[in-house]
Parts: sequence; C-alpha cells; structure tokens
Amino acid sequence: MLNKAVEWGYLRQSPFKGVKLFKEPPGRTRFLESAGIDALLRECSEHLRPIVVMAINTGMRLSEILNLQWSDVNLGTRIIKVGQSKNNEPRFIPINQMLLEELSGLRRRKRSNFVFTNGEGKPFVNIRRGFQAACDRAGLSNFRFHDLRHTFASHLVMSGVNLRAVQELMGHKTIKMTMPIRTCHASTFRKLLDCSV
Repeated sequence: MLNKAVEWGYLRQSPFKGVKLFKEPPGRTRFLESAGIDALLRECSEHLRPIVVMAINTGMRLSEILNLQWSDVNLGTRIIKVGQSKNNEPRFIPINQMLLEELSGLRRRKRSNFVFTNGEGKPFVNIRRGFQAACDRAGLSNFRFHDLRHTFASHLVMSGVNLRAVQELMGHKTIKMTMPIRTCHASTFRKLLDCSV
C-alpha cells in the first residue's frame, strides 16, 4: 500500500524502503491418492458429490465451481470456460469421462443457469459443513476443500503432464506458483526409491 501511495504521489518514498522482509514459509501441499478419493466420494451427499467430482477433475477453486453457469460448460466439445478466475484471465479446462457423466446427470435433473444448485434452483453459497462431515466419515483429518485442487495438480504431475500445462489448467499467473507441486512429488519419489533399495 505504501508503494502505491508513492506511485500515486501521496508519499515521496515508503518508510519501509530498505526493510528486509521475512521469507514466507512454503505453502501446504496436501493431496489424496486414489483410495482417499474413493473414500471421500463414497461419503459425499447427493448434492456434494458432483461438486467434489468437479474439483478433483478440474482443479477449479470452490468459488469458481459454485459460480459456474451452464453457458460456460460445453458438453459437446467437453470444455469448461472459467471466466471469473482469481487472476481475471479466462482459462479452458477439458472435461474427462467421469466429469462428463456427472454433469450429464445434473443437466437432466436441474433447471437453472447455475450448474450446482439447491432444490430451489439457487446456487450454493457454502458447502463447508457438508464437506467437513464427508471428510470425517471418510477418515480424512485436516483436509480442506482447497486440497482437492492440489489433488488434481498432483495427479497431473505424477502422470508426467508438462508443468506449463499444469500451470495453465490451474490458472497460476507464474510457473513459480506451480513449482512447489513438482518439488513435493520429486521428494516423494526419492523417498520411495530410497525405501525400495
């Protein structure tokens, strides 16, 4: 803010100029393996399951999922357009077979502009309680909805998908935001190799 004040001419220079900033700790990278995904999906309620399937198969943020409209979903070309992303740049995400089946079922049942709606056709605002309950039933402790985004990226990286492609699918502004995922899995692979020697 102080830098903006300088830029706009309110200050001659920032009083914090020259102050060394602390290094931020590395972000948390928690993801589910296939067994964890299956356990979570089994415990999701009928309205929660499609939302979780969407997160696991697209890496979309919760706000992007809850605000998604049918006009942004093309089941024919199997593409989702995320127009209102965090960095204000649209991105396009392919729809795999699992997600296609889930969305096709929703489309037949619901009449609304929004993809994920309650019984009255209104978009969900908060799914935290239902998601937490599903995690508890599945035996997943300390697991957040955002970790489904990490799950999507982690499975791409472990499948050998190019890091630049992962960056674009995740909507990361820079490759530096995507790098921790690769680093996390590189260290995991090294541990597995060490154990098998």
